Parts: sequence; C-alpha cells; structure tokens
Amino acid sequence: MRIALISDIHASREALRATLDAIAALGADRVVCLGDIVGYNTDAAACVALLREADAVCIAGNHDRAVIGAIGTEGFSGPAARAVAWTRHRLDEDTRAFLSGLPLKTVVDGALVAVHGALHPEDGCELVRLDDDAKRALSLRALAAHPSGARICAFGHTHRAGLWEWRDGTVRPVPLEDGPGKPGATLRPDAHYLLNPGTVGEPRGADSRASFACFDTESRRVTVHRVAYARRTTLAKTRRAGLAPRFAAVPAPLRLRLIGILRALHLYEPLKRALPRRVTFI
Repeated sequence: MRIALISDIHASREALRATLDAIAALGADRVVCLGDIVGYNTDAAACVALLREADAVCIAGNHDRAVIGAIGTEGFSGPAARAVAWTRHRLDEDTRAFLSGLPLKTVVDGALVAVHGALHPEDGCELVRLDDDAKRALSLRALAAHPSGARICAFGHTHRAGLWEWRDGTVRPVPLEDGPGKPGATLRPDAHYLLNPGTVGEPRGADSRASFACFDTESRRVTVHRVAYARRTTLAKTRRAGLAPRFAAVPAPLRLRLIGILRALHLYEPLKRALPRRVTFI
C-alpha cells in the first residue's frame, strides 16, 4: 500500500488541489492529512470538501481546534489569531461539524500513527513542536510503547519535511535521498521513525512549493515530493481578506532577514504602525 501524507494545508485551495492531483498521478492508495486544514488563508470549506472527495483520513491540528473553539489562540501569532477569528465567523455548519469530529491521533492501517504536533503528551499534543532531538526522543519512546506496534509516527506542525530514526536509544536525522537522482529513504525494520511531510499551503523555507510524502508499506520506502501551485492566487485572496501578514509576498527566509534588519535599525515598529494592515510588502 502507498500512503500519501499531507499536512498544514492552511486553507489554500490552490495548493491542496495541485497536491491531490500529484498524489493521484503517483497512484497512492490512501491520503492521510496530519491537521491544520484551516488557518492563515481563506478557503477552509473548499479544502474540507476536497479532502472529503479524496476520502482522506484526517486528524485535527491546533488551527482546526482553535477555529471550533476547542482551544484559545494564546501563543498564536497575530496573523494566525486573526485568521482563526475570520474563519470562525464564516464556517458553515457542515464544515464546523467535520472539524469538530476530527481526532487528535489515529492509527492508519496498522502501519503508522498520525498526529499533528507530537505523540508523547496526553494533553495538548497538537501544540507541541518537534523541533529538537529531546522532544523527538519523547515521541519516539511513546511510539516504541504504542499498542499498535507501528514503527512510524507521521507528524506536521513545523512546516518542514524531515525524517528521524530511533535506534539503540539515539535519534538520528535520515537524509531523504539515497544520492543524486535517487530521492527517498528505505526504513529499517528494526528502528522507529518520525516523518514530517512538510506543508501543503504555508511554506516557510526558500522553496515555496507544496510538499507531501509517500510511504510504501511493502518496500518500506519514503519519498518527499514538491508541487508548484498558484501561490499568487492564494495570496491575493488572503490579502483581500486582510489576513496576509506584512511582507507576505516576499519569500520567508528573505522576509525574516528583512524584518531582522528593520528591527536592528529600530524601524520595524514605526513602519508597522504607519502601514495599514492590508499592506503586505514594502
């Protein structure tokens, strides 16, 4: 069986449509969404409809939980909190019911455990960010003790694709390519793994394409794929809704560098106050 893993769609219909088309072209047998269907962008209901059409297995992310009022937005960034409030007031009852029914964790075909943030905490797992080896080790220990016997935990939330192996009590990053022209990695049967497919609709790195992962349960091979989509179309709708953060049209690494320079020059806050909220770049 080939399982396609997607995460952090963040209400980008264009990104999700392109990603699902690419998944169909690969002949995947199942689609698993690791949460954050909504947030940041404007097409929450359309994204839920596309996932239902694809018969995707879905779990809840922190943005999904915030939109239905299950958690607050303390700790969310300003743009994220605004998008939650904006989306909450525009959700139809069917979409709200779908999001409300999503679990925080699930086992997929006995092959992997799906979570949004992390596996190890009982409460608030959707909020934990597996961004260092200490936290990864906690989730890998929880995976080793999981009653399903699965050896893979698929997670999202960080918006960055990656694969980590747990063997002999040590966490090791695993390259997602076996060499030039050989994308992917083959998983050992005696190890446990954390796998992040990256983000569909809210890229944070230099590569602005959507990303997803595929896991072949027979060959135990993992591959990560990148898909171009009409990002400008998504951003235009987000900007019209007043949800786009300042400098949103600038790629994330350059945007963060620019903001850092403005802060160092003590210019960022004056510019932030002077510019209208809808201005997204200078």
